[in-house]
Amino acid sequence: MMSTTQNSRPRDTDRKTRVHLSFYDRIKFLLFFTIVFLVLVWADMAGDESLTFEKALTNSAYQRWWIFPLFAIEALRQTHFLISELAAPYHGIWQRYFSFVDRIVHKLSDWTRFRISRVIKWIVVIALLSVVLGAIYDETPVRALFLAPQALWSALPIIGQLMFAVVFVIIQFVAIFWFLSRGGIDTYFPDDIKTRFTDVWGQDHVLARIRENLVFLENPESIEKLGGYVPGGILLWGPPGTGKTLMAESMAGETGKPFVFVDPGAFNNMFFGIGILKVKGLFRKLRKLALRYGGVVVFFDEADALGNRGIMTNRGPGAYSSQDSCRGGTYLSESASNLITVKNLAAHSSVNEGKPSLINRFVMGAGAGGGGGMGTLQALLTELSGLKKPRGFFNRIVRRTLGMRPKNPPKYRILVVMATNMPESLDEALLRPGRIDRMYRVGYPSKAGRIRTYEGYFAKVANNLSKEEVEKLAIITPYATGATIKDLVNESLIMAIRNGRTSVTWADVLKAKQLKQLGPSEDVEYIERERHATAVHEACHAVMAYRVRRHMDIDIATIEKGAEYLGMVASIPPDDQFTHWKSEYEGDILVSLASLAGERMFFDGDNSSGVSGDLESATTIAGLMEGYWGMGSTVSSYASSRRMEIGAPGGARPNEAKQEMRRALSDRIEDNLSTLLTKAEDLLAANRAHVLAVAHALETHKTLSGNDVHAVIEGRMGDVVDGSKYLSQENMTAIEAYHVSALTAHKEHRTPDVPLPTLA
Repeated sequence: MMSTTQNSRPRDTDRKTRVHLSFYDRIKFLLFFTIVFLVLVWADMAGDESLTFEKALTNSAYQRWWIFPLFAIEALRQTHFLISELAAPYHGIWQRYFSFVDRIVHKLSDWTRFRISRVIKWIVVIALLSVVLGAIYDETPVRALFLAPQALWSALPIIGQLMFAVVFVIIQFVAIFWFLSRGGIDTYFPDDIKTRFTDVWGQDHVLARIRENLVFLENPESIEKLGGYVPGGILLWGPPGTGKTLMAESMAGETGKPFVFVDPGAFNNMFFGIGILKVKGLFRKLRKLALRYGGVVVFFDEADALGNRGIMTNRGPGAYSSQDSCRGGTYLSESASNLITVKNLAAHSSVNEGKPSLINRFVMGAGAGGGGGMGTLQALLTELSGLKKPRGFFNRIVRRTLGMRPKNPPKYRILVVMATNMPESLDEALLRPGRIDRMYRVGYPSKAGRIRTYEGYFAKVANNLSKEEVEKLAIITPYATGATIKDLVNESLIMAIRNGRTSVTWADVLKAKQLKQLGPSEDVEYIERERHATAVHEACHAVMAYRVRRHMDIDIATIEKGAEYLGMVASIPPDDQFTHWKSEYEGDILVSLASLAGERMFFDGDNSSGVSGDLESATTIAGLMEGYWGMGSTVSSYASSRRMEIGAPGGARPNEAKQEMRRALSDRIEDNLSTLLTKAEDLLAANRAHVLAVAHALETHKTLSGNDVHAVIEGRMGDVVDGSKYLSQENMTAIEAYHVSALTAHKEHRTPDVPLPTLA
């Protein structure tokens, strides 16, 4: 039976003999004395050309007899070492003696013993050098030592020329790299920064956490005296325009520290090594500013430009997901979570034989270097948490040369802030604690945040908006960011100036919102039958949305042609909602299918190609409901079944299995859509009059607000439309007659006989 214990290398205290020396360590001093003796012989021969080598060797041995005792002492010492390496009793005797000597020597500190050994070595080197120079100059060793600078001075012109040639070449390269490493980094001093936390609106929950970092930056002793350390890195991630850059600027403004802005493309360079120089130069500047001002804030905008090193991360599924899903991977074990991550990667790998998969490419490190160039990211990682070198030339060089311990570097108060809207592209090593300690999602502002942001920007311009109108504006712009809100307020002011006013009104805001949302309408006039068909198409969407969709409100309906649409009905959520339900998605599908059902109903089974986008949306939602969200006739996830090739008949090959699963999923989607299409047809048939009424309003006014659509259906007064007119049977008869005329014109490709009716 084999023993489970393993033999380890013995400790020095457990050895019975001395540690064996290498061959070089055994002969290095003997070789040194031999070389010194031969140099002295060569000096004698150079001074007297009549001397032969044998005569010079004899004379030198007679005159420098002292070198032989040194040689003998070293030979005796090495013999002693050799016997101690072979004979344990002999080594034990000397070990007891040297243990006494070691106890005396080790009473001195390590640094004192290091200094003493260094002094002894320099004395020996200088003594031997003086002997060699004495033989060369035929002087006493002490006098020859003082004649050496004179010889060096006489040779200085030649040495200077050689040094200048070398230095000139070096200066050329240094100048080129210095020039290429400039730019991309802007420094703002405390007096230059006017931004404060009060200028950042709608992100109070993030600002509250950031204030903690600033407290530790301004008063680091509050956490360090308790054994902690100051968090030195913050990652702000989220959609564009949510205020990440503004937050970083306000941090510097609140603390009164310098603000260093790093351009996203600062580390993208043509030549290898420039990015590394920029990183080193950046942090050298940061350390100087931190010492001068007591701290500094550095901001890396669009940090995803730094890239990664092509390694597989272990963040698990949905690490930075902003979707409305339950973080399903969080309750799994680590092994299960990693397995799902690998399966997800494998699902996107190449299926062609002979091609490396995505996982293989990652493992092979094909992405090394990252977006900033090879070595740049590694240099940044080192600077963020690497060993801190002693600071200053005197501290690092002079003190160490004199055998003195360099002073420890100071604690640099550097707050690193990074912003990105693609956090998944950042290297995992960059995001570990100690480099980036805190990560905050700067998402879309809540309703209260949007109200506060609108109030802040409208306070800067003249306006006559009421508090209720500002709140309504926040409701009808659910995904507005700080940047889009600022732009909308500015566009509203432009609208007011265009109309000859200096104060913004509610009408200006609505017009600006329509322009930003839909873009400028094209100067195109529909032919009458096409105008009516477009109006009926959009009216079907609007009426269906009014009847079945409670989680969304109609925001705007238009038949004005834009760059990418003939007309549209846009809806908005009335409240901030983070989960979605099967009934809501079915309502969305019904609204999408309303165009197909309506066109077939109002145009005798005919339909236009304009329903293609609606069918694409409906099919996508139905597919997700059936295969992913558990809202269909089956429970299993289509994505997992496809990866694991489940659900195919026995013996089927992988491709056949996937085709079978696709066919099964396609059949379920088609069944669901067919059922909902029938429901949409029934609802539109029951609301035929409302569809024609909304279509008439669209043909008359081109664009309607959500309130106007509701007013037409409910028979009341809206923003610009009087919906009570559509309660009149006479008016509805005229509208029906107009539709019949438009239908006939549609079939015969001519102009309708009946003009668009004007309601009394």
